[in-house]
Amino acid sequence: MTMIHVDIKERVFHFRQPAGTSRGVYTERQSWLLTFSDGERCGVGECAPLPDLSCDALPPSVYMKVLRGFCDQVEKTGEIDYEAMRDYPSMLFGIETALLSLRNSPLSVPCSHLLFNTPFSHGEVGIPINGLVWMGSYEEMLQRMEEKLKQGFRCVKLKVGAIDFDHELDLVKRIRERFSYHDVELRLDANGGFRPDEALYKLELLSQYAIHSIEQPIKQKQWAMMAELCREAPLPIALDEELIGVNDPETKRLMLRIIKPRYIVLKPSLHGGMMGCREWIEIAKDEGIGSWITSALESNIGLNAIAQFCSDVYGEDITFPQGLGTGQLFMDNIPMSLEIRGDKLWILKNS
Repeated sequence: MTMIHVDIKERVFHFRQPAGTSRGVYTERQSWLLTFSDGERCGVGECAPLPDLSCDALPPSVYMKVLRGFCDQVEKTGEIDYEAMRDYPSMLFGIETALLSLRNSPLSVPCSHLLFNTPFSHGEVGIPINGLVWMGSYEEMLQRMEEKLKQGFRCVKLKVGAIDFDHELDLVKRIRERFSYHDVELRLDANGGFRPDEALYKLELLSQYAIHSIEQPIKQKQWAMMAELCREAPLPIALDEELIGVNDPETKRLMLRIIKPRYIVLKPSLHGGMMGCREWIEIAKDEGIGSWITSALESNIGLNAIAQFCSDVYGEDITFPQGLGTGQLFMDNIPMSLEIRGDKLWILKNS
């Protein structure tokens, strides 16, 4: 067995502008970067839990200790103990990424960031993505929406639930007055920002404007209320935060059968790494539920891995826009051969 050495380094990334969500505003992002090496090749992965959201968001010193223990296991055995890591999705995703990168890097390019043998990974096709409009003031969100449309995005995701709802509704109305649903697909993400007693009314108002779907209208862990919304709401609902911490396959299936959403939105750092997301996708498919994959404020290391994973899971003919456009958020991102052209994410060929 080839011996693997694992090095871990903490890294803080800084946002170009504050990233607003219904849970607060992020100005910086802490990650742990892993480098796996076998003496000839190396592989890099990113572990990036989100404070107050990830099920494995631990104090930094504790996170580092637990992560080191899982990496020591990989050094000893060369393999990942998936069952032991089910409740540590951000750590699992970083380790999966580093190990795939190590094993798939050709000797001619010892650290190539190649994870899967797909047309996207080789720079032959792009993956369609949605443009993301972050929360801000009404004027800021309107300007950001204009920028995304000018850049050529045909699918735009709008964060809602943080500013005055009447302003958000007016913003959606103004978009639809200029662009029909044939021209722009509009997705919304409430991040659990609506109160249960007002959610259905707000969804009814939003449904006038040909909304593709809305993610997580109310806070997670209210299965009965979410099931009622999925049953009664006049627009499709997607689960996102609801999936966090649900890491057992039987519980995954039970939850989807009870709530019956139209879609689930998967983030490997939050929803079980690549292994856990594959489970979610297969279970959802069995239940007639659609899915797509998004990043979760990772650096380019994580974004590259998520995009390649997406191309492996869904195949080369991806037509459904994925949420993979957050790599431009940081002032001090790690350089990588990722490029957004129009409304598609590409890996530069021969990188």
